[in-house]
Amino acid sequence: MSESDDHRRYFPYEEPYDHQRDAMGRIREALVEERDVLFEGACGTGKTLASLVPALEYAAAAGKTVLITTNVHQQTRQFIEEARAIAETEPIRAVVFRGKASMCHIDVGYEECQALRDTTRELVDKERDIAELEEREGELLEASRGGNGAAADARGTVLSELEDLETGAEAIREEETICERYYNNLTADTDAFYGWLYEDVRTPEEIYEYAHGRDLCGYELLKEGMEGVDLVVCNYHHLLDPTIREQFFRWVGRDPEDIVAVFDEAHNVADSARDHATRTLAERTIEGALDELEGVEDARAEPAANVVGAFREALVETYEDSFGFGERESIGEEWTDVAIDNETGRDDLSVGFLRNYTGQGFGADLEAALALGEELDRRYERAYKEGETTTRKECPTLTAAGFIERWMESSVEPGQYPVAGVRRAETGVVGRAELYTCLPRQVTEPLFEELHATILMSATLRPFDVTEDVLGLDDPLTMAYGEQFPESRRRTYAVETPALFASKRDDPAVQREVGDVVEDTIRFTPGNTLAFFPSYAEAERYYHRFAGESTPFLDEPGTRAEELRREFVAADDAVLFTSLWGTLAEGVSFDDDDARSVIVVGVPYPHLDDRMEAVERAYEGAFGDGDGEAGWRYAVEIPTVRKTRQALGRVVRSPEDFGVRVLVDERYTGSRRSELGEYSVYPSFPPEERSEHIDIEPGKLKFALLNFYADMDAWEGSPPEP
Repeated sequence: MSESDDHRRYFPYEEPYDHQRDAMGRIREALVEERDVLFEGACGTGKTLASLVPALEYAAAAGKTVLITTNVHQQTRQFIEEARAIAETEPIRAVVFRGKASMCHIDVGYEECQALRDTTRELVDKERDIAELEEREGELLEASRGGNGAAADARGTVLSELEDLETGAEAIREEETICERYYNNLTADTDAFYGWLYEDVRTPEEIYEYAHGRDLCGYELLKEGMEGVDLVVCNYHHLLDPTIREQFFRWVGRDPEDIVAVFDEAHNVADSARDHATRTLAERTIEGALDELEGVEDARAEPAANVVGAFREALVETYEDSFGFGERESIGEEWTDVAIDNETGRDDLSVGFLRNYTGQGFGADLEAALALGEELDRRYERAYKEGETTTRKECPTLTAAGFIERWMESSVEPGQYPVAGVRRAETGVVGRAELYTCLPRQVTEPLFEELHATILMSATLRPFDVTEDVLGLDDPLTMAYGEQFPESRRRTYAVETPALFASKRDDPAVQREVGDVVEDTIRFTPGNTLAFFPSYAEAERYYHRFAGESTPFLDEPGTRAEELRREFVAADDAVLFTSLWGTLAEGVSFDDDDARSVIVVGVPYPHLDDRMEAVERAYEGAFGDGDGEAGWRYAVEIPTVRKTRQALGRVVRSPEDFGVRVLVDERYTGSRRSELGEYSVYPSFPPEERSEHIDIEPGKLKFALLNFYADMDAWEGSPPEP
């Protein structure tokens, strides 16, 4: 390998594709320049290695660590496979990190775990001090027997210290407030674990099993073993949550400027950033705070209860006043939004709070509530550590006061959407307040600024200017590699069925026409077919309408999609009905015979509720000129087309693979673009993808499928008769 190809040192296979070789070189140069990268590559074209290989080589040369992160479980497994392949040819130290909740052997919450950990470490420290003092006491005893008077005096002092330490250690043991597994971590020889860990790229499941069989805590061992490694595979929240990120970097032993982050499925970063920035306060937590304050003898309890109580009254009044006739009785178990935002002035909940509050000033009362909450929280932690309580109690006063302070400061800021929510609980209808962040860059921009560089990769990042705006990127390197496999081995048909607006979906004539197209696609596909719909309800509708001979599978919300996927790909002639908003539309491979054709029925616009309108307004305010077009484009149209493009990418994932993609809705066609006007989504596809859309009448699709698959010699025996 030439010196100019050093960035390929970590490439584990014989030769990269041409586009991979080009991408690796450009990414390597960008990392040297501390420049972020937006990298779009068609599904199945090796983006992971094209990003990871130059990142690892640069990090090794510059003394940095690579973090590769995703929010899709299947992609984590793919990262592990790629890292293992790299490790076979070039030694790397890699760890796969998962949160405590899935790795705890004794199933306790975060606060309890932290208290147990602190007490356990305190006991181990005392035991080590005892061992050192016992050794010192022996030395002094020997010296004093030799006539050294000063040694005799010093020994008395040591014995007194020993007694105190032993009493303290015994108290901790009697209180049973330690974690035996973590105790073993601190006192046993763990070199064997780390030798085993770095021999290969271990999964969290493997680490859990290894530690479980040896009475160790695998999670804490992994944390201790992350410092200075070459590669960490983790989840989005380890980077997008500011509190977790600070701890995480400390465990890795790197400052932010020494981190190269690779975000996979990066079209999901915006939504994930919103989720991590959003804060909620449930009515139950507020009531818990008021109960807590009622039992506290402290001068600060009254003003704290005053301000917290006023917020609760305002929350209840706000959601109760929102109910029309019969609406209260129709509330279900899932949270339902109650719009409270006002385009001018404070939101309804804040207005109600200010109206209900009576006192010297809510700011001063909030300060009292926060100070009291912090003190109570310290008491609860001390009580747990000292064995006075068996669980580590939370402090609802601290939680409620902190949220209310943030609400009153931030709910009027641009990009923040204050909203209330209601659901039915065992005690009746309950509410919550939520501060929803509409602009993801409020989370991502500070992160990208502090990291050395970030590589954001996806099959659907374009248009790049929108991604740059939404995430707050400053002059990133942008590169896009379209379909790299032979065009002759794929077809994309845009079927001229009526536009499936919500108002037309219940029309029997439309359902018959769409149903016929779906059945034709399935019948004239030699193998399995994936059928994506705008919702689970629409998927179920056409599942029940299906009358063909192929085996139908229905994906439903709340079911294990991976198990369903395995059953589907094991079948020879099957169809899987699912939602474009489900987990099977992206990050999941259906290679070769797993699926031959994919159908996308309709344009999968999200539910356009008040929350989505708030996002639209925020985008329009940040990037538009007041006509609303930027808000709709940024918030709705582009994310929707990305969903469609992701679904299309589930098939044809290698040079030898072949298949057909079918778009069922005239809004996808180029020929109807002018008459559909703003309703056409055809212009939102990248140019090279638009050029492959073949507009076709519904009745002719079966012949096109028959001819294509005949050219691929895909039929075993005689093909079906049209």
